[in-house]
Amino acid sequence: QVQLVESGGGLVQAGGSLRLSCAASGRTLSMNHVGWFRQAPGKEREFVAYITWSGSSTYYADSVKGRFAISRDNAKNTTYLQMNSLKPEDTAVYYCAAAVKLGLKYDYWGQGTQVTVSS
Repeated sequence: QVQLVESGGGLVQAGGSLRLSCAASGRTLSMNHVGWFRQAPGKEREFVAYITWSGSSTYYADSVKGRFAISRDNAKNTTYLQMNSLKPEDTAVYYCAAAVKLGLKYDYWGQGTQVTVSS
């Protein structure tokens, strides 16, 4: 089993920045990659970014490309999402998830952290 705990959410004004953290524990050696997702009220959950467990490869949704950056600290077993130039439409609950195998299926999810961007 793998446990994921997100932190770092909060209230920020448009144009501001936040850094989310996702701390992993348990059987993490078997993980392939980590993703960040978000879900706004009344909307479906959407993909934000992903990074391989080694940190060697990243991928972003078009809506956040150039504004968000995903990274990993392998020593701390923690994945980060640096969010800059935040917009009100970035308001959502942000979740991190870990996948055992390469692909779209994620096996473990965190509890989520709320990000609210005021205009």
